[in-house]
Amino acid sequence: MNVDVVVVGAGFAGLSAARELTRAGLAVVVLEARDRVGGRVYTKTLEGGPWVDLGGQWAGPTQNHLLALIAEHNLPTFGTWTKGENLVHVNGKSRRYRGTIPRLDPLSLLNVGYAQWRLERMSKQVPLDAPWRAPRAAEWDRMTFADWLHKNIKTKTAHALLDAGLESVFAAGAHEMSLLHALFYIHSGKDLDMLLGSDGGAQATRVDGGMQQVAEKLALGLDVRLSSPVRRIEHDGGVAVHFDGGTVRAKRVIVAVPPKLVSQIDFQPAITGPRAELVRKMPMGAVIKCTAIYDRPFWRDEGLSGMSVSDQGPIHVVFDNSPPGAEVGVLMGFCEADNARKLGKLPEAERRDAAIACFVRTHGARARSVLRYGDHVWEHDEWSGGCYGAFMPPGVWTSLGPALREPIGRVHWAGTETATEWSGYIDGAISSGKRAAAEVRALERP
Repeated sequence: MNVDVVVVGAGFAGLSAARELTRAGLAVVVLEARDRVGGRVYTKTLEGGPWVDLGGQWAGPTQNHLLALIAEHNLPTFGTWTKGENLVHVNGKSRRYRGTIPRLDPLSLLNVGYAQWRLERMSKQVPLDAPWRAPRAAEWDRMTFADWLHKNIKTKTAHALLDAGLESVFAAGAHEMSLLHALFYIHSGKDLDMLLGSDGGAQATRVDGGMQQVAEKLALGLDVRLSSPVRRIEHDGGVAVHFDGGTVRAKRVIVAVPPKLVSQIDFQPAITGPRAELVRKMPMGAVIKCTAIYDRPFWRDEGLSGMSVSDQGPIHVVFDNSPPGAEVGVLMGFCEADNARKLGKLPEAERRDAAIACFVRTHGARARSVLRYGDHVWEHDEWSGGCYGAFMPPGVWTSLGPALREPIGRVHWAGTETATEWSGYIDGAISSGKRAAAEVRALERP
């Protein structure tokens, strides 16, 4: 088989690249290891219903690429349920609150507000297309995000709740990433209010029937080969992409899979230097979305939104994930970073018990009456290796960052990790695919 371009990966990045190139008149084939499209977006119908999003699920303001796709295909949407009061569980007690910031003691509240103001102010100094050029890049890249939080968060309560909230943003612990990476990520998603928020924030809007529909619509009209994992890419002179089932020859290849999976592809000639070192040094986040189904959203009867944040794990943050119409009630909790790595080692029955115990702690005894349960351990997903995305530990942005998007001969890179805006999100994946397609289109005109 001979085409102009091979795209490796049928997530939102790969599909977006393929669509742009196909529209430009180039012959494109997409090779996907899974038996479905969507990548780290995964909608599943539980036995007996309902459908649940076990991967990426939200769209929010300024995520214009994703919002445009949803509108283009006239997919129905609904807002995340936020009516009522939220819950904060700290030091063994639950309190109600409204808004993004939980009710805390005055000193902790001031401390959280000051830390947020400083982080957002610092983040605006980080160029999104070149974080290594920030005025204090070397200093910020030497320290971990946890180092900065330790110096600037003075109360135990503020530290515990800020850690819980930030884990839900990064799917990694503050001790794992550099301060420079945290600042880049905050700037990429506009600010912390946007990243943490539901009303008017990154968790504002859902697609009725699940986010994977958007990927399926995006794939329409494209030559997508499922169950076709790529094993070797030869890229000397032309390109030959070897996958389970055959070989595709092309002029160029766009690799649109997580960095961890890039390291598992045999490139000939071998990818060496900064790009090879970069993929080895970009670990994936860890997350399990734990979903419990109830006969109805009982928390709404009590004037609660279903959203909660707790200083106890393994689940720190919970959302009302019920479908529209409230035919059933759905609580979804994020288990992330070290907690996800520990919980992921347990069988599903034990994960279920641990998740329900968290829901009972925040939402009361009625949370025990679970009809069905579902989760997905993304760290054990063979074709992701983690979720939401990869992150930069200390020293990586300043030493290897310039290699992130730079093509190597006929090999081009896409994926949400390579995005400048909304990096780590579906919108960032789409924009990265468009950017890679533009690179190829400039070089290979039909």
